Amino acid sequence: MLKMAENKSYTIVEYFGGDCGYRCGYCKNDEGNFSHGMWSHTMTVQDYQDLVDRGWRRSGKYVYKPKLDKTCCPQYTIRCHALKFQPSKSHKKVLKKISKFISKGELPKGQDDGEPMDSVCDEAGPREPSNVCHSEVKRAAIADIQKELPECLAITEVQKEVADGAPADSETSRKNPGSVVEERTTKAAAPKPGMGADPGRPPCRKAKDLRKERRLQKEQIRQHADGDSSTPPTAAQTKQPKPLEDFINESLPDNSSHCLEVRLVRSNPPSPQFKASFDASYQVYKLYQMAIHKDPPDKPSESQVRLVPVNFEDPQFTASYQRSVALYSIYQMAVHGDDPSECSESEFRRFLCDSPLEAEHSPDGPEVGYGSFHQQYWLDGRIVAVGVIDILPTCVSSVYFYYHPDFASLSLGSYSALREIAFTRQLQKQSPKLSFYYLGFYIHSCPKMRYKGQYRPSDLLCPETYAWVQIEQCLPQLENSRYARFNQDADAGDPRVLKDVGRALVLYRRAVMPYAAYSRKRKGSSDETEVQQYADLVGQVCAERILLYRA
Repeated sequence: MLKMAENKSYTIVEYFGGDCGYRCGYCKNDEGNFSHGMWSHTMTVQDYQDLVDRGWRRSGKYVYKPKLDKTCCPQYTIRCHALKFQPSKSHKKVLKKISKFISKGELPKGQDDGEPMDSVCDEAGPREPSNVCHSEVKRAAIADIQKELPECLAITEVQKEVADGAPADSETSRKNPGSVVEERTTKAAAPKPGMGADPGRPPCRKAKDLRKERRLQKEQIRQHADGDSSTPPTAAQTKQPKPLEDFINESLPDNSSHCLEVRLVRSNPPSPQFKASFDASYQVYKLYQMAIHKDPPDKPSESQVRLVPVNFEDPQFTASYQRSVALYSIYQMAVHGDDPSECSESEFRRFLCDSPLEAEHSPDGPEVGYGSFHQQYWLDGRIVAVGVIDILPTCVSSVYFYYHPDFASLSLGSYSALREIAFTRQLQKQSPKLSFYYLGFYIHSCPKMRYKGQYRPSDLLCPETYAWVQIEQCLPQLENSRYARFNQDADAGDPRVLKDVGRALVLYRRAVMPYAAYSRKRKGSSDETEVQQYADLVGQVCAERILLYRA
């Protein structure tokens, strides 16, 4: 029998199978969505990283894995290579829209004309079983696993004043290099009286030849970036595209109309900075009261912008928590058309505040540490959006994002994704392994959820071999079939396939033991099929680390 090592962190889960279908939030099929589920009482960031890389994802403390070969709308884990990411034309449009709003104070009219579904979220995720009793496991966990968590850290990431864009001439030539060439061609083709074409000017060239030349130049630049130095690029070819950070951090004039500030705080356990934001949270509460209950507005007051920690035993947080619930309710009802009863305080707490991830720090990790965090976007001292993220050993994982509907035309969902990619790149400078940005699930069968594939280069997770495959190779298969094995190597398999269920760890009567020892103690136990299924899904490595609770 394995006794629990003192001060060692363990992941403790309860497994619930996944035989029953439930309503799909994407295609609205009443019983078409199928997934396996676990309730996680506590979880290490490494275990969650390994689970995410096997297709799992959390919703609060509930961790689920869709049955991709059975569910109506298969959900494939997607990740973006943050270090190689270059903003597309539409991304630059979003960044300039934000910049223009901050500098000139003009909200774009109408709805967002960018991506069809702007928020980076998985609003159609499953609900955890309602009949789960967690008290017994919680008592055992508290009694047997005493962990000293390091003091939480928080950082403040302040949005620099952002310029309205590059000079028109340079931006125009960068976006449409053919326009300048075409103008020169027109002038070269103009003949002089009585002499024919000017022999001192270059001959006229066809547009398709110019396009071919530009493609060759881009290919040479790409090959050089990949390490192919056989053809040294020219000075014009080595000109690097403008990085994402430059678009975000360009400075604005001192007389900007607005000030946007983004702060990052740890949500579990809560940081002191979050506790100091009661007044700012109260302002959000008043906005909610005026919008929903039509209360008369009070005299506006200026307050300091702060962040609030998630601690439901703290009276100050309990008060400010109501304001956050208000903002979430406004967003859900206005943007997703949810019934007000579905935007309850308990639902908001379960989905956006609770997290099983422990706060962890490592000498070679990011300064803020690993775990669950909230990023709050404050505009002129008022909260307008909230992003919930997990910082894991190799990635930043987007959990959810919601915003005030008054600012829907600003494409804040796209903007938050770009900010989180830039944040991932910032963390990578402190922790070399942390180089990916996970956007949750890519759902090709749902057109409005395909926008996540626009953050490239990106990969999809093969549901059978758990290998990452470039999305360009996956899309043709998804056009032909909702379910697909992306790995084209027919001999490839799961490198962490379950080999011995007897080595899976279980938590039984306040003691940790292999499942084989547990089976000998519980002669005639009928849960082997369930444990086998659980261990298959998490893999041999996680099965030997994670504690599966047995009553």
